[in-house]
Amino acid sequence: MKNILICATVFLPSLFAIPIDPGSADGPSAEDAKLLQVYLDKFFPTYFKDGRSLQERLREMQEYFHLAVTGKMDKDTLNVMKQPRCGVSDVSERHKATRIWNKQVLTYRINNYTPDLPRSMVDKTIARAFRVWSDVTPLMFQKVFRRADIEIFFAHGAHGDNHSFDGRGNVLAHAYFPGPGIGGDTHFDEAEKWSEYNKEVNLFLVAAHEFGHALGLSHSNVAGSLMFPSYTYSKPQFFRLPNNDRQRIQRLYGKYNQLNKSQ
Repeated sequence: MKNILICATVFLPSLFAIPIDPGSADGPSAEDAKLLQVYLDKFFPTYFKDGRSLQERLREMQEYFHLAVTGKMDKDTLNVMKQPRCGVSDVSERHKATRIWNKQVLTYRINNYTPDLPRSMVDKTIARAFRVWSDVTPLMFQKVFRRADIEIFFAHGAHGDNHSFDGRGNVLAHAYFPGPGIGGDTHFDEAEKWSEYNKEVNLFLVAAHEFGHALGLSHSNVAGSLMFPSYTYSKPQFFRLPNNDRQRIQRLYGKYNQLNKSQ
């Protein structure tokens, strides 16, 4: 099965379906209106010519993020759109197609390193991010130096997968759902300033989120969940996988089994 990030279908004429007043001091600017179009096309796209208008998709986005469902651009909506986040689409329930790995031991390879952190720290952080998931499922992760199930890259802009990064801020990283080829691969935007703790963007928190996608999890709109689309900092040394994420990954792979892992 072809593995893709859910991508955008652009309908520029629908830009004007949303009430805007670029001349109003309190209203959205033309730049904000463009942001709305790009954001909805990327994260709440239309599928199979389903005919949903831009305003309908805006309402869907507002409902997803627990905002007032007005179908209009307001400050709260724009604030959400401007938050740093994952590059994977917030796919509607009716469009979700769950894919999982059919094996228990998965390999990963770190193909390059960010200069923002020591290599040893990147290795340690990536391993810890995988343990978030192996601690609650039968899955095990093994670092290798050959072709792996999950290939990890730090990259700038266009990096060969038709899903270019956009520079500092906005999209931080993206990952592909399980499968052959690019399936499971995880890419981090090198334009970000990656950190061990709370300066700029925390690598552990983003990696743990993206590896959730690499294992088959879509986004969750449960506030506080690891798989929530927008990036929110929390102290990584105190991180515990929220119940919502634990239950979802265990529905895919089952619960942690010490006996199986010790064999």
